[in-house]
Amino acid sequence: MWDGRFFDPEEATENWKTLEGPWKKFGPFENAMDLFGDGSLWIIQAPGHMPGNLAACARLESGDWVMLGSDCCHSRELFIGSKEFASFELPNGATFSLHQDVPAARDTLERMRIMEEKFRAHVALAHDTAWIEKGNDSVLLSLLDDEFRRDIRVALKHQTPF
Repeated sequence: MWDGRFFDPEEATENWKTLEGPWKKFGPFENAMDLFGDGSLWIIQAPGHMPGNLAACARLESGDWVMLGSDCCHSRELFIGSKEFASFELPNGATFSLHQDVPAARDTLERMRIMEEKFRAHVALAHDTAWIEKGNDSVLLSLLDDEFRRDIRVALKHQTPF
């Protein structure tokens, strides 16, 4: 549940700070931060969905890269471009989308596709479960513990959300 005090400086419910950089190029992305300074975890500016939207790219011990796409898009179909971002008309005639800046969101997705295709990153999106259901990405699946994988199999068998 949303707690509006989260960003209130006097009543904050969480400790947080703004990432100040330095921001540098990482793969196809112009603005990324090497969080630990060792190249293992990059925080990436990924505009389009909402102001300040971020993604991350982590290098595993195996050398594989995993890109955590956050809310850049919500399904593999949107990611690969076989579906479009949803939009609808408001009563006042304005068009609304869950992506504040659709052209920027499309550009971010193109850069993420380059990460997947050229740099062989394994992309996980915040709301997409297709890779779990299909079981077709052994690198991403290896990040889930045995209990979670078992719970997923049970949920899929009974067609219940997980």
